[in-house]
Amino acid sequence: MFLAGFIPGFILTALFSGYIIVWALANPAKTPREDARLTFAQKLAKTRLLLPCLALIAFVVVVMAMSWATATEAAAYGVLGALVIAWWSGGLDRQSFWASLMGATRLSCMIMFILAGASFLSSCMAFTGIPRVLAEWVASLEPHKYTLIAILAGIYILLGTALDGVSMIVLTTSVVIPMVEKAGFDLVWFGIFIVLLVEIAELTPPLGFNIFVLQTMTGRDSNYVALASAPFFLMMVLCIAIITLFPETATWLPDALIGVTKK
Repeated sequence: MFLAGFIPGFILTALFSGYIIVWALANPAKTPREDARLTFAQKLAKTRLLLPCLALIAFVVVVMAMSWATATEAAAYGVLGALVIAWWSGGLDRQSFWASLMGATRLSCMIMFILAGASFLSSCMAFTGIPRVLAEWVASLEPHKYTLIAILAGIYILLGTALDGVSMIVLTTSVVIPMVEKAGFDLVWFGIFIVLLVEIAELTPPLGFNIFVLQTMTGRDSNYVALASAPFFLMMVLCIAIITLFPETATWLPDALIGVTKK
């Protein structure tokens, strides 16, 4: 799944970056001003400070790609490496460590309260059977494969207004997976498709998980955050359209590395 997500992740990054560039060029008065201008040699000299971070990122990617560590273990390596880099560069002292620890604790508590509320709501939704009924209704229509994907995307986005991503997957997978297999879609591709839909659901008001997180971090109201995130919502929808029209973007890299030949 990690390898399958590499190219779609690159596409999504390119879409986000492209939008930010276009927005910055269209709104020069709202972009941050340069505090100081550096020569190319000075920029090159400062770039070397990024080498430990780049090495850490490469290490985490390699250990996951080579299956030397799970995603959770790789995350632990990343945290340990970040602490070592911060200490080595002189940016970590007792005061900054305590401040970052307390900040992480506050953010984690806020996330846990949101997850607790989402879990309660998910249990209520599971009791009503709405996600299962929606999935079974789609199956009864026997739509064309691309119509099926469009309907599933719409349903998952709708469910994202009231459920967290994991709950959506748990409540609907048992019905949706056979439908997708019957339509002839690769399950690895469908895994990437679901991940993107879950990320979209996290930005879907009124109960988008990431909206609450950003609201807490920025101090802005949820309406402002939802409006500001709308273009990125559309970029993720566009990414879903691209990987649907060109499914090889999600399956080519793992197939090439594993040596699988498509007939």
